[in-house]
Amino acid sequence: MKEGLVTKATGNLFCVADTLGIKINCYIKGNQRIKDLKSTNPVTVGDHVLFEIEDGSQNGIIHEIKSRKNYIIRKSTNWSKQYHVIAANVDQAFLIITLKEPETNIDFIDRYLVSAEAFNIKVIMIFNKYDLYTDDLLIKLKSLKKIYSEIGYTCLETSAINGMNIEILKDMLKDKITVINGNSGVGKSKIIKYIDPSIEIKIGEISAYHKSGMHTTSYTEMYQLQSGGYIIDTPGIKAFGLIDFYKEELYHYYPEIFKISHECKFHNCSHIHEPGCAVIRELEQGRIAFSRYNSYSKLFHDKNEKYRIE
Repeated sequence: MKEGLVTKATGNLFCVADTLGIKINCYIKGNQRIKDLKSTNPVTVGDHVLFEIEDGSQNGIIHEIKSRKNYIIRKSTNWSKQYHVIAANVDQAFLIITLKEPETNIDFIDRYLVSAEAFNIKVIMIFNKYDLYTDDLLIKLKSLKKIYSEIGYTCLETSAINGMNIEILKDMLKDKITVINGNSGVGKSKIIKYIDPSIEIKIGEISAYHKSGMHTTSYTEMYQLQSGGYIIDTPGIKAFGLIDFYKEELYHYYPEIFKISHECKFHNCSHIHEPGCAVIRELEQGRIAFSRYNSYSKLFHDKNEKYRIE
């Protein structure tokens, strides 16, 4: 039995790099495929696995998936009672955000951050396409950066056209495994190509009619960077359903809400309507951003969010 790292996932086929860096195409052993019916993909990029080469074949069979230190997941695209694991065993995540062509929805940002907080994944917020921003968008950018940096998130402006702050990204990536996420069209592939031109990756275009992104990455793949570290490129995400924690825990994953929650009158305060709620007090006094509290309230009341799939 050999040990390896999953570097690419395309449907039921996985590319696994062994301890010498040799890559082998592998399939999942039958019982692994049905072991966890809640997940659409029991194996994902970043997983450490045990596999063996098939007799008379150059392909391998994955027999065991080692314990993950973390992972980031979303609901399946059909919003069924299943989830999709985006990546596993990462050191950090880059959330690529654009305010134009396409515009990243604030609710999407907060949903992503909540999911990452739930699995203890550090997120760096990358505001890309800075070269396109008008004066109005620069004001909006300043406001968003103030909100999220005060919570504790690192925020950085970039441009994959002129290379703005790309060297800073390289330093952030060095010796780390980083997953890069965002809506289609936000420039994930262009950023990766600018960071390391040796990486063969398809660059997409923006739909002129919808001003939205068209999928260019149809699978998840890990790339080794010449400057050090690994980056995991993922398909663009249109929506980000939350999963795998209890609704009553939701406020734990809003750092600014959790920080003040111990001052609430009731220990089981939902931070929605209870008297003596410290969170509502901080909101009314302007110390919690309305947009953040609004997203918390919407998620709390969203009947489509089941959070934990039993």
